[in-house]
Amino acid sequence: MIDRLASGLGEHKRIGVAVSGGADSVFLLTAIYERALAAAVLHVNHKLRGEESDADEAFVRQLAKQHNLPIHVAVLPPPEGNTEQEARRQRHNFFAECIANGICDSVATGHTLDDQAETVLFRFLRGSGTAGLSGIRPTTSSHLIRPLLNIRRDEIREYLAARKIPWREDSSNANENYQRNRIRKNILPELTILNPSLPAVLASTADWAQAEEDYWSEELNRLEPEYLTAHPETILIEIAPFVQLPLAVQRRLLRRAVERVRGDLRAIGFHHIEAIRGLMATREGSGRIQLPELDVYRSFDLLRLAPQHFDARIERNFSVLMTIPGETAVPERLLTIGMELVAPSHVYNGDVNALDWAVNALDWGKINGPLELRNWRPGDQFERQGKSGAAAVKIKTLFQEYRVPLWERRRWPVIVLGDSIVWTRRFGPAREFAASAGSESVLLVREILGN
Repeated sequence: MIDRLASGLGEHKRIGVAVSGGADSVFLLTAIYERALAAAVLHVNHKLRGEESDADEAFVRQLAKQHNLPIHVAVLPPPEGNTEQEARRQRHNFFAECIANGICDSVATGHTLDDQAETVLFRFLRGSGTAGLSGIRPTTSSHLIRPLLNIRRDEIREYLAARKIPWREDSSNANENYQRNRIRKNILPELTILNPSLPAVLASTADWAQAEEDYWSEELNRLEPEYLTAHPETILIEIAPFVQLPLAVQRRLLRRAVERVRGDLRAIGFHHIEAIRGLMATREGSGRIQLPELDVYRSFDLLRLAPQHFDARIERNFSVLMTIPGETAVPERLLTIGMELVAPSHVYNGDVNALDWAVNALDWGKINGPLELRNWRPGDQFERQGKSGAAAVKIKTLFQEYRVPLWERRRWPVIVLGDSIVWTRRFGPAREFAASAGSESVLLVREILGN
């Protein structure tokens, strides 16, 4: 049976063996050691079972001594939350540290065909799509390998028993408060009565789904730059072209977008993706839904995915005195405004393009006090350049006219002189302060990108 590990080990040479003390990990250590590939024994004591956890650690230390292998132990009680999930995260972080520190080149864990079957069934019952049904990967980008995925749990115990190789039993495996234990002890055995080959069928389903996921990963790498626009911590999607994509592509791209923002897809199911699609379904409008660790916002024909409470991290209002000439920065809002004094001759010499003149040129002679840079606030209004005799217009009205997304408005910069608005992003200078051909000195306003 040990010979069946060969395909799972691949070209790996210096392997750290994750050993809990249970039968599967003891067999894994035995098999890898016999091939002279074991570089170290790795053990995590989560302290979840008191003296029993400490006895497991002592057993693993003795195993390492018998095999004349170095051992690295991490004592990591999981933080509050999902105990299984947090413990798994801690183990993976520990394994990554061992690889980074040169203790080993990869880490092998003792997941078996039965673990694969239980994982697939667990994720199916939870509502996972084919991505979830891909189950446990034989290898990962973080250099984890699972060489036992084609071996049954019972085979391993028979092998160890026949050779009188001891192992430890984890009493928590009998605790049916854990869903996986209920699947292992009750649900899967009952289903196996209907199909004795069910564990192998479920494992084959994982193999099938993994191949599907590999294909989709490459396809999404190609499509992502075209349909997902990345900003710091957020993703923007232009709805009109997105909803023309085939349904399968929409769902996959949305999962990719969620993963980019959150860092993972835990607790994200089919109904969450469909809720996002529902928000995109209407021709126009605004709306907002909150999913696990995710805030999804629609405004006009744009959709934004952001971490929950993203907009509330900093105070809504800000105001700073401006440096003239020079740059005024508001780092927490990634905002920098440059102010440059130029002679009118620069305009006629072509040093300043027509767009700068129309949208960003102020008459310095009309500014008789310090300028302040602040965010737009409800009620802000001004008379626009070129609208002589027209009533002042509310900036909120211009937001609608120019289809400015809701999430951009709260940080929209304006420049004021006392209570008067002098300039605002995109809508340009107020008529009272706009430069003209008769201006003796021109103050150019430029928003500096990339800050």
